[in-house]
Amino acid sequence: MEQELDQLEAAALEELTQTHDLLQLESWRVRYLGKKSALTSILRGLASLADGKRKTVGARANAIKTSLHAELAEKKQSLSLRSLDESLENSSLDVTLPGRPLPYGRLHPITQDIAEICSVFADMGFQVLEGPEVERDYYNFEALNIPQNHPARDMFATLWVDSRDDSNARLLRTHTSPMQIRLMEQQKPPLRFVVPGRTYRYEATDATHDWMFHQVEGLAIDTDITLRDLKETLFEFCKNIFGRDTQVRFRCDYFPFVEPGGEVAIECVKCKGAGCRLCSGTGWLEILGTGMVHPDVLARCGIDPTVYSGFAFGMGVERISILRHGVDDIRLFYSNDFRFLRQF
Repeated sequence: MEQELDQLEAAALEELTQTHDLLQLESWRVRYLGKKSALTSILRGLASLADGKRKTVGARANAIKTSLHAELAEKKQSLSLRSLDESLENSSLDVTLPGRPLPYGRLHPITQDIAEICSVFADMGFQVLEGPEVERDYYNFEALNIPQNHPARDMFATLWVDSRDDSNARLLRTHTSPMQIRLMEQQKPPLRFVVPGRTYRYEATDATHDWMFHQVEGLAIDTDITLRDLKETLFEFCKNIFGRDTQVRFRCDYFPFVEPGGEVAIECVKCKGAGCRLCSGTGWLEILGTGMVHPDVLARCGIDPTVYSGFAFGMGVERISILRHGVDDIRLFYSNDFRFLRQF
């Protein structure tokens, strides 16, 4: 048995010297070290040998197995290095070529537009602040001239957190206007700030509506602020966001917390005022609501309306983004489709 082992080792080592590539080496490994090899058969048959013979043959077989494994590893490393050297010699490698570009992240298009909108107002001296998304009924409605059972509440499809029976009831804010009240209570005029953030309405989702959307609210309070200040501020905003040649129009509208109230519209981005399906043939697209802060709202916050005046405005960011980028469905912004998002 020992002589057989010696012959097996000699044959394996001799054949290993004749192995010149990794494929041949794998065949050699299976033949001499595999599960069906002669060496493995000898090791499995040790139990049938006499005690004295079993110890001698077992030690010799294991020593051969260890030696062949070491020779295999050394040969594999040698062949791998030789293969690499041949590959480098036979193929050119331009080390000056740039590496493969790595993908990089970017801001969501709505986040980008919020940042740009806030930047425009920041350049005009407005602070950028944030407020709570879970709001009290008092700040969301009552303090803004919308008490219980007021018809204006029908303008807002509200998602309530608590029972709606009292002014301490909580809800997901339906607009960012509650921060007007909070800041006027906390700070004394002059005030000038914008508040971006998420808002929530209980309504069906379609191409132009979603239950969650973003708004940017603005407020300016000081002595001698007039409607002209409001118009000049929003004219400048529209020109910065939609282009200096964009035509802007103001019209009267109703909001409970401003008097007088109005809406701002821009010339249709598609037909340039000629009339099309996008603008319903009017040539104009409404982009935000605005007005002079109602005296009752000022007084409720401890600001004397005979001394101070101000204006407020609010806009839906998704609407701005749809018009700026020519998007025809608001749901695309939140579909997580990289084919869409990578365009921005």
